[in-house]
Amino acid sequence: MLARRLVQLFLGLALFGVSTALLLRAELGLEPWGVLNQGVSELTGLTVGVVSILIGALVLLLWIPLRQRPGLGTVSNVFVVGLTMDATLYLVPETGALSARWFLLLTGLVLNGAASGLYIAAGFGPGPRDGLMTGLHARTGRSIRLMRTAIEVVVVVTGFLLGGTVGVGTLLYALAIGPLVQFFLRLFTPGARSSRVVGRAAAPVEAPEPRDAILRP
Repeated sequence: MLARRLVQLFLGLALFGVSTALLLRAELGLEPWGVLNQGVSELTGLTVGVVSILIGALVLLLWIPLRQRPGLGTVSNVFVVGLTMDATLYLVPETGALSARWFLLLTGLVLNGAASGLYIAAGFGPGPRDGLMTGLHARTGRSIRLMRTAIEVVVVVTGFLLGGTVGVGTLLYALAIGPLVQFFLRLFTPGARSSRVVGRAAAPVEAPEPRDAILRP
């Protein structure tokens, strides 16, 4: 059981990095944190993967005043996603063909949903960014949806001003990622038929888990 969950965790994190890199190669618009990562990368000259690691570590520091407790999945998220992102960008070349870019976008989007379902369902704690969302929810009493929206608006605007790519892919991601993650989370969580079942396998954080928030009607 533990071995399966560990494989699920690291496979999910690796695929998340791959999916993010595919979205970047599509050049049709990135997910919110991808916009910020790309913008900071353009500004500093660091690779997108390295920027992702640094921003993940910085966000993790914000957990301290929110009294969040990281799990294995939280710390692993910071490093595995960034490393696999850079590796994928090295292996997958840029393309100017619009059909190929749409293929990369749609593949990256579906893969991102599957990867999120895998690593969240493993139950080793949320990623740094998810923990920030749930931590703010717990401390302010505001809804998960409001906290996520507020964070991602700030992230997208900041990333865009720094040179990150916002486009049709950003909008498509915003519309599709919720249903995709919910579908794959139910698929990869053994015995999960409702949010009540999933809620029994809580990760070591004080605030509600992101998977609980996703599965909750």
